[in-house]
Amino acid sequence: MKIIVDANIVFSGILNSNGKIGDLLINSKNHFNFIAPEFLRYEIKDKYSKLRSIAGISIEQIMEAEYQVCKDVTFISEEQIGQKFWKEAYDLVNDIDTKDIQYVAYARQFKCKIWSGDKKLFKGLKAKGFVNIITTNDLFELRNNRLK
Repeated sequence: MKIIVDANIVFSGILNSNGKIGDLLINSKNHFNFIAPEFLRYEIKDKYSKLRSIAGISIEQIMEAEYQVCKDVTFISEEQIGQKFWKEAYDLVNDIDTKDIQYVAYARQFKCKIWSGDKKLFKGLKAKGFVNIITTNDLFELRNNRLK
């Protein structure tokens, strides 16, 4: 099952790789195919000092956590997303948060779910009938059910 990983999920995983989100990202290769927009790589590097400040650890430790959290994430170039999907995504998020347009466009293109901790995005999309979004708890339960 393909799952689009939102930036807030990756940042949470980097900050606490031993938590539920870190566990899902690091230990779910046999259950989920995580994908993310290519720009997320740059966004992570741009936030190194902020992550270091929040976590109180070295840049090297941030880089190691990033490696562990992202090693099973496939980063896909934004150019691979069709114009029609960008338009549909914009129409869905323009009154929620346009910074999330890429996740919705990817979900449309690849017919998969967005994994996000963004409650505003979750509620806004659900209110518009968009159901391809999943919470951490739901994903954790889905993986654990597959382990049984």
